[in-house]
Amino acid sequence: MINNIDINHKIDSLVAALFDNYLALNRLQHIDCQMPSRDKVNAIIELFFETIYPGFFGSANVKKQEIGQLLRNQIGAIANLFYQQIYLCFASRKTGSDESHENHARQVTLMVLEALPLIRERLSLDIISAYKGDPAAQDTDEIVFSYPSVIAMTIYRLAHLLWELKVPLMPRMMSESAHSRTGIDIHPGAQIGKGFFIDHGTGVVIGETAVIGDNCKLYQGVTLGAISFPHDEEGLIIRGHKRHPTLEDDVIVYSNASILGNVIIGKGATIGGGVFLTSSVPPGCTVSSKPAELKYRNRCSVLSRGYVPDFAI
Repeated sequence: MINNIDINHKIDSLVAALFDNYLALNRLQHIDCQMPSRDKVNAIIELFFETIYPGFFGSANVKKQEIGQLLRNQIGAIANLFYQQIYLCFASRKTGSDESHENHARQVTLMVLEALPLIRERLSLDIISAYKGDPAAQDTDEIVFSYPSVIAMTIYRLAHLLWELKVPLMPRMMSESAHSRTGIDIHPGAQIGKGFFIDHGTGVVIGETAVIGDNCKLYQGVTLGAISFPHDEEGLIIRGHKRHPTLEDDVIVYSNASILGNVIIGKGATIGGGVFLTSSVPPGCTVSSKPAELKYRNRCSVLSRGYVPDFAI
């Protein structure tokens, strides 16, 4: 182990080398340009959670007679911090004037705050769907406190609104915050209907152009992804086309299923665990993979379909 490395004699050359590298690889730096802050975007998310779920996040002792002042404080804090970060998101594109960035930031901030009651209604339906769909849930309080689907969907519904309002950077920053917290990766451009529930959730991936109808349910490890990317004459990926699945209403997709490409899973269909699917499915159908083949070695040749272990109760 080397201790007390003396690099003073190398400082100047190291600084010069890195400075030249910054200039050469300008995609990896934003010098002389203000950018939104990850820490502040995460702080905004926390403030939204406290406002959307009073008593669950933030203070655990919210009194009815104090709610008016509490909301004034929260909305004021959200508005100031949100406006600043939205402004920086627009300004970072280095197009337009400061005045246009300020106007955009002001409009987006007001529209998001005004949409909070509607967002809460959508999230309420998601939580009710989780309660109806999971027999392990004791009540909806348990779901709000402890289900990763609630975290992921709350952030998604905020990020999706920002995506629709064409705010750069922040929607993806928010969705990645949800991904790191829950293991659920939902692109903010995806369109998700009412009463959506992700059970367990780890490893779920929902792509940008995926469309999910009402009352759908996914289990852990599900991928709604793309199967191929068309390229232009210069070999660059063509962006903006529909390349992810559409799930119509009341679809259930079980764990570790992969549905890839611009396919349609019809209303009420069920996709079994571990299925790899690249074609559309008619409404009401069930798709399953072949059961695993059991191979017995000599030491377990006594096994039969009716085998019951000694420790079974």
